[in-house]
Amino acid sequence: MAGIARFCFRHRYVVLVLWVCALLGAVLASQAAGSKYANDFELPGTESSHAVEVLEREFPSASGDTDTVVWQAPKGTSVRAPEVRERMTEALAEVAKVDQVGEVASPYTKAGAAQISKNGEIAYAQVTFTKHAFEIEKPNIEKVIDTAQAAADDVDGLKVELGGQAIQQTQEPPGGLAEGVGIAAAAVILSIAFGSLFAMLLPIVCAVFGIGTGLMSVSLLSHVIDIADVAPLLGSLIGLGVSIDYALFIVTRHRTGIKRGMGVEESAVRALNTAGRAVLFAGGTVCIALLGMMTVGMSFLNGVAIAASLTVLLGVLASMTLLPALLGILGMRVLSRKQRRKLREDGPEPEVSTGRAARWAALVQRRPKAIAAAAAAVMLLLSVPLLSLRLGTTDQGNQQESTTVRQAYDMLADGFGKGFNGPLALVAETPSGADRQALGSLVEAVRDTEGVAAVSPPRVAEGGQYAVVQVVPDYAPQDVKTDELIDRLRDEVVPAAEKGTSMDVSVGGITAINKDFASVVMDKLPLFIGVIIALGFVLLLVAFRSLVVPLTAALMNLLAATASFGMLVAVFQWGWGSELLGMGGSVPITSFLPIIMLAMLFGLSMDYQVFLVSRMHEEWVHTKDNSRAVRVGLAESSRVINSAALIMVCVFSAFVLSGDIEGIMAGLGLAGAVALDAFILRTMLVPAMMHLFGRSNWWLPGWLEKRLPHLAVEPAEDEVMAAEPSAPGDPGPVPAPALATVGADAGGSGLLQKQEAVNGAPVLPGTGPAIHGTVRDAYGVPLPRCALTLLSASGRRLAKARSGDDGSFEIPSPGTGSYTLVATSQSLGAASASVLVGTRTVEVELRISPEG
Repeated sequence: MAGIARFCFRHRYVVLVLWVCALLGAVLASQAAGSKYANDFELPGTESSHAVEVLEREFPSASGDTDTVVWQAPKGTSVRAPEVRERMTEALAEVAKVDQVGEVASPYTKAGAAQISKNGEIAYAQVTFTKHAFEIEKPNIEKVIDTAQAAADDVDGLKVELGGQAIQQTQEPPGGLAEGVGIAAAAVILSIAFGSLFAMLLPIVCAVFGIGTGLMSVSLLSHVIDIADVAPLLGSLIGLGVSIDYALFIVTRHRTGIKRGMGVEESAVRALNTAGRAVLFAGGTVCIALLGMMTVGMSFLNGVAIAASLTVLLGVLASMTLLPALLGILGMRVLSRKQRRKLREDGPEPEVSTGRAARWAALVQRRPKAIAAAAAAVMLLLSVPLLSLRLGTTDQGNQQESTTVRQAYDMLADGFGKGFNGPLALVAETPSGADRQALGSLVEAVRDTEGVAAVSPPRVAEGGQYAVVQVVPDYAPQDVKTDELIDRLRDEVVPAAEKGTSMDVSVGGITAINKDFASVVMDKLPLFIGVIIALGFVLLLVAFRSLVVPLTAALMNLLAATASFGMLVAVFQWGWGSELLGMGGSVPITSFLPIIMLAMLFGLSMDYQVFLVSRMHEEWVHTKDNSRAVRVGLAESSRVINSAALIMVCVFSAFVLSGDIEGIMAGLGLAGAVALDAFILRTMLVPAMMHLFGRSNWWLPGWLEKRLPHLAVEPAEDEVMAAEPSAPGDPGPVPAPALATVGADAGGSGLLQKQEAVNGAPVLPGTGPAIHGTVRDAYGVPLPRCALTLLSASGRRLAKARSGDDGSFEIPSPGTGSYTLVATSQSLGAASASVLVGTRTVEVELRISPEG
């Protein structure tokens, strides 16, 4: 990792040009090839899938989706008025000529008399396409809309609208709005967090390159594999959030290194070699979690998994390569002017965290039981609505009121009832004449079934062996009573009609398909949850060599998931606030959302767990003091985790503007989950529980330790020490040598822990030989009044001094071991050197070159 970071830093402009070429090439290729998204809802073994297969084979003109043309007569007249009837008959005839339209059932025929409302004000025609909605070419759908609505221009007061699955595909809002608002919100938060324009731009630039290249690649990939049209939205949703987050973690670590006296190059290399490793690990877990959707065995999710994983992967790649190149281009400008001036005047800042984060960490250490109880109570309370979770599908009644599908839906609801937007199809195989008589009895039984609004006469295929009957429910497609009607037909009405015959009837239609899809998801959900939880457990077990840490993470992941879905149920299914989102009432949770959201939540939760626990683990390895490790880890990680979470909350919430119901659900669900995960779980419940568990957090049986592979989230000590000279113009490297164990006690905390409480800026007594030397400029001229700071291997400030008029200095050392000595000149910058203190006085000469 260090080698890659150093290469990208030193060849910064080459790396930048390569990324620009990659993005432009992907954009041009995508524009030239276009996209070929396909919503493949194959559900092998389900009744609705069998019905679709029969329809496609025996009724090709009726196998596609059935949409509606709805019109309302001018006020005070009827749809039977001559001018309305003549113009609409002409329009419907033109619609029937459009490509991929199978047939048009007009209300102005004897068979269509029931398609006119009782008051005569509203009528509808059924337009049956030859293919499913996602297979119909968009220009053909638009031609149907334009042809039908043109009739309203010729008759004053006539209102013509269209509804159905195919029509809805043309009502998509303009793309890019949600992403743009999310990036703008992230820019504001980053500006506040960094106080520097250039530092603020770094995560955003990385996100734009990573997501842009990823989405264009997904578009090209859609020509090779089946990818759902919702994949780009979900890919940009997760990709934008994690790309900004990952770059934020690395940039924060880099800025901290510079503030603590490191050279620009070495700080960037160390940031990539520490925070970058955690990013690589976290990004890998996100991709693995997303690809875990493929284990469900649903073809629709396979393309979504691949597309989202590719977007995340390219976001991680941008953080690993483009970001160090940009850090090299910016140099010291990654800090604000105020911060650079403070560094020159006051020297490096101490590692020990102070302020709100440190005070909160201390409070959690003092009151772990109370804080854990409060956090757990909040999460459990928010999880209660999950008990009434119902998966289903949304319909046109939940679209924005300005869309033609929403207006057609409302007109049909006024004239006929909501069930006209989701008709069912009974597909019957009738091998004998007796079976065809039984089919007639079935039609009568269905017509008398509770919840059925209308039943069409059977349509028999050529050969007479197959027939299809259209059933219009009384209720909307998303209504739970429609699900009950499907169950009633399948469990009671159809079996009764089939009894004693060889007739075989399947209940199909888009509403039945959606219901079967939800049932399959619910059946697969326990397996999927088990797989991703087990995967997370194994990854954290290998990374942190602990049993309790991965068990705690698994519990936190489950709590985050249950609480976030509880909020979704309350908002969308219970209707608490859905009107504010333009939903038009309560809606069930979209069937495929749990699988997709759980995969994303698992990855995001692992991100925060890795960033939090990796810092705790680093401190534990050095000190073997659990309380200190948890306190320091929380104090130093909580601010960046909270900033990252706030960014992701804004990014995800911005998808409310997408206009896509599934996008709104996923955006709000993920925003709530991230907020709960970062602000309650990672900053309250996890550290409180780790304080309660004590040293058990880091326990691992010896037999398991020997058998586990080694996967280091933190770099090895010798790798950190191996710092190379900086490039010309760099203020100078500050390697991170192994931590000196000065006066260590049996617990390993030692003197370094005890001296830390002096207002966050400890000065150790000189228990070891003094360090003498001179500070000079590049030409050998002594530099007076330079600030000198002695740092431990992990960056703690141990002692301070200033050079005399002749540039000489003397600074005490806390004992034998490896240290870093940093000299800062207010006018020239900084330089540093690694110092190995033994039993004799150490002589050091530091040369400070002007900032490049």
